[in-house]
Amino acid sequence: GAGAGGGLRVRWGAREFEVRGGGDVGALKREIERETGVQPKRQKLLGLRAKGGAALSDATPLKDLVLPKTKKIMMMGSTEVAIAAVQEDAAKAAELEEEGGFDLACEDPAMLAVAERPENQEKLERRLTAVQPTLLAEPRPGKKLLVLDIDYTLFDHVSSAERPLELRRPFLLEFLAAAYRAYDIVIWSATGMKWVELKMKELGVLRHPDFTLLCLLDSSAMVTVHDPSYGIVNCKPLAFIWRHGVFGGHYGAHNTIMFDDLSRNFLMNPQNGLKIRPFKNAHRLRHTDRELEKLTDYLEAIAELSDLSKLRHRRWERYLAKWNRARGEAGPPP
Repeated sequence: GAGAGGGLRVRWGAREFEVRGGGDVGALKREIERETGVQPKRQKLLGLRAKGGAALSDATPLKDLVLPKTKKIMMMGSTEVAIAAVQEDAAKAAELEEEGGFDLACEDPAMLAVAERPENQEKLERRLTAVQPTLLAEPRPGKKLLVLDIDYTLFDHVSSAERPLELRRPFLLEFLAAAYRAYDIVIWSATGMKWVELKMKELGVLRHPDFTLLCLLDSSAMVTVHDPSYGIVNCKPLAFIWRHGVFGGHYGAHNTIMFDDLSRNFLMNPQNGLKIRPFKNAHRLRHTDRELEKLTDYLEAIAELSDLSKLRHRRWERYLAKWNRARGEAGPPP
């Protein structure tokens, strides 16, 4: 059991600390709160399970837990201050987009120029040299590329739940399986690789019979840029994938689309970004959220097009409605 033989190591982001634990999971969470400031209702403890497959709850005695041999677990969760900052950030991004700050990106030379600035190109060159991605599969000739964010795109990383699967966006596995027919799939998160791998494993995405991810990328491949609207921010330059030798030159602006809930992540490649509606409040929305289901159809609709960078992805729902009306005719509408 967990109650004897010393403390329990908890990893939270870059931090690692030891807790002694009380009599049950609830007491363990309260001790973790004292260390991190993350309220028990926000904590997701990964690596804990009850003996015999019993349901895990705050009342589960620690002596009834099966622990990893290392006695190390991971905690996912945010402090109230961090959550407020994220919400403020999201509100600011939404306000900018309502004003047209990003919607016109593909038509705004100043926005497109972010990628061409010498200092940003130098940063990209450094990433290309310093970061060596590990391929989980080989690029498939003729396939397009789909790049996906994790937090608020595929997964509600803030809401609390006993199991991470409760926070998985509806239709995720079906969406990935359908997309895989025409697209190689890269997961790119602004967090560290350990968290990327852990989340993908917990969400049932790393090993699935119907699709194989091409690669996982983390914050180390991102670059910091300055933009008049957003200030100094990190973003995800798709040219890292297009130009890195490990990907074999299979992908470029013409055959890549990227989903992210934050527009600023598209600053280096606005013409390839589709801003997905953020998946938040999973308990309330997981029965009604159909974003991935609809985007499955959109990816199918554009799969045969020769140049995805010519599309205005912000109009994807309008395009999809037109395509649905035209189903049965010769291919998707121009």
